[in-house]
Amino acid sequence: MQTPATSIQQKPAWRRTLDTNGVFLLWTAFLLIFPFLVGAISGTSPTGRRGESVFQQGVMIEYLTYAMLAMSYNLIFGFTGVISFGHALFFGAGGYILGGAARALGGETGVIVGVVLAIVASTGLGLLIGIVSLRLKGVYYAMFTLAVAEMFYIFFRRNPETGSEDGFGLGSSLPELLGQRIVLFYLTVILFILMFLFIRRLMFSPTGAVLLGIRENENRAKTVGYNTLRYKLFAITLAGVLATITGMLYALLNRKVGPEMFFVNFTVNPLLHTIVGGIGTFIGPILGAVGLSWLERTIRSTVLTVGESQINIGQWWAIILGVIFVAVVLIFPYGVVGTWNRAAPHIRKWISRFLPGRNAESG
Repeated sequence: MQTPATSIQQKPAWRRTLDTNGVFLLWTAFLLIFPFLVGAISGTSPTGRRGESVFQQGVMIEYLTYAMLAMSYNLIFGFTGVISFGHALFFGAGGYILGGAARALGGETGVIVGVVLAIVASTGLGLLIGIVSLRLKGVYYAMFTLAVAEMFYIFFRRNPETGSEDGFGLGSSLPELLGQRIVLFYLTVILFILMFLFIRRLMFSPTGAVLLGIRENENRAKTVGYNTLRYKLFAITLAGVLATITGMLYALLNRKVGPEMFFVNFTVNPLLHTIVGGIGTFIGPILGAVGLSWLERTIRSTVLTVGESQINIGQWWAIILGVIFVAVVLIFPYGVVGTWNRAAPHIRKWISRFLPGRNAESG
C-alpha cells in the first residue's frame, strides 16, 4: 500500500511544482496576457496612450502595488509577529525620494539615482527606527512607529519646498519610456513576481525559520541562543525596503507624489489586507489586497436603479466595505487562505471517503 509520503515522492517534478505553486503560476500567467486579453475584448490597443486596455493596466498596477505593500507588511506582522503602524513612512519615502531625484536630475539618470537613494535611505531609516524602538513591546512599538510616520506626514504637508498639501508632479521629469503604460505594467509585474519569490525563499531558509520561531515564542528563541532583536531588526529593515520599492511604483503610476503617501491609510490598508487574506500566508495578502481593492472600486461606482429613482451606493462604500470585512473575519477567522489551509485536509479526507477504490486500497 502506498503512503501519502511515497505517493508525493513518486510525482514528477512538474506535478510537485503545480501542487505547491499552482495558484501563483495561474495568477502570473493571467498577468502576462492581461493587457492583450483586455485589448482583444475591448478592441483597444494595449500599447497605446489611452483606451480601455491602457486604463485597465493602470487599475491592475494599482492592485499589484497594494498587494506588494501587503506582502511587505506581512513579512513583519505575519511572519515575525511585530505589529507596526508606521509602514506608510517607507512607502512615502520611496515616492518622495524618487520624485525629488527625478525633478533635480531628470530623465533616466534621475530615476536611477532616485531608486538607489531611496533604497539606501530606507535601509538606514529602518535600522535607525529598529535600533531606537525595538526594545518596546506590542502596542508601545506600534504607537512609536505611528508617531514617526505622522511626523513625516505633517512635515511634508506643511513644507512649501515639497508642494505642501498638493505635493508635486513628475510628468516632465520622467523618461519617455516610463510614460508608456504597458512598460510600467510589465515592470510592476516583474517586481511583483520577484518580491513574492524572494519572500517565499526567505521564509523557507534558516533565517525564515528563526523569524517564525520569534513569532511563535520569542522567549524560547532567546533561550536557544538566537539574538531576536537582530532578527527583528533585519525583518523590519527588509520590509521597509520592500515598501519603499512599492512607493516608487505608486509614484510612477500617478506621476506625482503627495503627503498622503505618509498617511496612516497606507499602513492600515495592508494590515486589513493581510488579516482578510490570511496572516502569515504567502497568497493571503495578495488575495486580500486585490479582492478588497476591487470591491472598493466596484462599490464606489455602483448606482442602483429602483423604478424611476437612482440610489448612489458609492456614497456608503466605507460602511459597506466595513460590513464585508467583519463578515469575512467571522466566517474565515484565520483569513481566507489561512482558514482554507486548515480546513483543506479535512475536506480532502471527507471527499476521499466517496471516491471509488478507496476502501479496497485501505483494505
